[in-house]
Order: sequence, then structure tokens, then C-alpha cells
Amino acid sequence: MLKQDFSTTGLNQKWTADMTYIQTKGNGWCYLSTIMDLHSRRIIGYSFSKKMATDLVLKTLESAVKN
Repeated sequence: MLKQDFSTTGLNQKWTADMTYIQTKGNGWCYLSTIMDLHSRRIIGYSFSKKMATDLVLKTLESAVKN
């Protein structure tokens, strides 16, 4: 648990995740899942889907680990 301590001294020490709901005209609600490295403040993994499901988050984590 971070306990509001977001400081780091190097890459890949702390990651944060977010799920954003995006309303679209053609597909209704879609979902963007992201993981950010707190040291670089860069998105290191993401995934986009029409369904909010476990698979969306797993793809995001796989993307972050590859990067």
C-alpha cells in the first residue's frame, strides 16, 4: 500500500492504474484501462475495449510488463 507516498528513485518501483469510461456515438460506453509508472509519469500499458471485463485489465498489465 502506498499510503499517499508517491515518491520514487527509479523506474518500475511504483505503478498506478486507472479505468476511464468513454461514451461514444457508435459503440455506447467503452473503457480505457491504463497503468502509469510514477517515476517517469508515463503511461506504460493500456488497453481499450467495448466491455469492462477482467480481460481488459489483464491485457493492460501484460502491455505494461512488456514495456
